[in-house]
Amino acid sequence: MAKKLGKTDEQLVQAYAKGNNDAFDILLKRHQERIFNYILRIIKNEDIANDIFQETFVKAILTIKQGRYTENGKFPAWISRIAHNLIIDYYRQEKSENIQSTDIDDIDLFNRKELCEETIEDVIINHQIREDVKYLINELPPLQREVLNMRYYQNLSFKEIAELTGVSINTALGRMRYAILNLRRIAQEKDIILTL
Repeated sequence: MAKKLGKTDEQLVQAYAKGNNDAFDILLKRHQERIFNYILRIIKNEDIANDIFQETFVKAILTIKQGRYTENGKFPAWISRIAHNLIIDYYRQEKSENIQSTDIDDIDLFNRKELCEETIEDVIINHQIREDVKYLINELPPLQREVLNMRYYQNLSFKEIAELTGVSINTALGRMRYAILNLRRIAQEKDIILTL
């Protein structure tokens, strides 16, 4: 068992696909806390989060057993995407169960998408992306975080940023460049997906 603990996610997926159930137990232990916390952060209901968590890993099991897993080197992102899609499915189902039909002479006044500002799916995804971006920005070094906040949240030009921070425009541009590179790196390391 100790030998298996040192294996990569991909090696464990391959071992599980060949019938080694212990390999999946290790994968589950490795990723369960992060996935469950991700689901709970969005759903905010422990019972429903547990159901979605279990469904996530059941779906993963079926996909691997059917030989359809192809995400080489990206198991954490793949399992997160399954959880994300199941959360969206949950909200879609909840929304459709709560729709009250007002069909009168074939006119459906309340169930028209064009009259809605945003779907619940849009709201959830946008909220989650904003939370993830806030988290990523807080992980940046202070000087990079400062330039990024001034540029995107205060709408300042690089000239204004340079004047306010007492550095050259090139230094301000360099800090922004490194901030963006670091955001990408941290998102990849933390398996944060900012798009569908």
